[in-house]
Amino acid sequence: MNKLEYEQMNGLSLAYIGDAIYELEVRQHLLSLGLTKVNMLQKRSKAYVSAKAHAALFSNMTQEQLLTEQELSYFKRGRNAKSHTKAKNTDVVTYRISTGIESLFGYLYLSEQHDRIHQLMLWIFEQVETGRTGQ
Repeated sequence: MNKLEYEQMNGLSLAYIGDAIYELEVRQHLLSLGLTKVNMLQKRSKAYVSAKAHAALFSNMTQEQLLTEQELSYFKRGRNAKSHTKAKNTDVVTYRISTGIESLFGYLYLSEQHDRIHQLMLWIFEQVETGRTGQ
């Protein structure tokens, strides 16, 4: 596969792939916990993948200064992108932050920073599982 030029992509394109990568990481994690019932997997995944969860995680990332300047730049590219879809079950600001998180993971994936994805996901799992996201 040709290497995609992520530097030239808009935030929504990065979010498109980032959403899939993030979701896959969460699904693998939940299965690794021994969960097997689909209804329980769906219910538990919401604590990680909802727009509200993303907003809480981003707030924690900011407080801990977890992201690099480059990562923040790609987050902002997604957050500030003009989307023609409406937020479901949340406000516009929260939805845009969620898009920013997805864009960040799209950038990390396309720039082949797999160790960084793993590092951030471990931090996210800890945040959610210790109740630091309010979910």
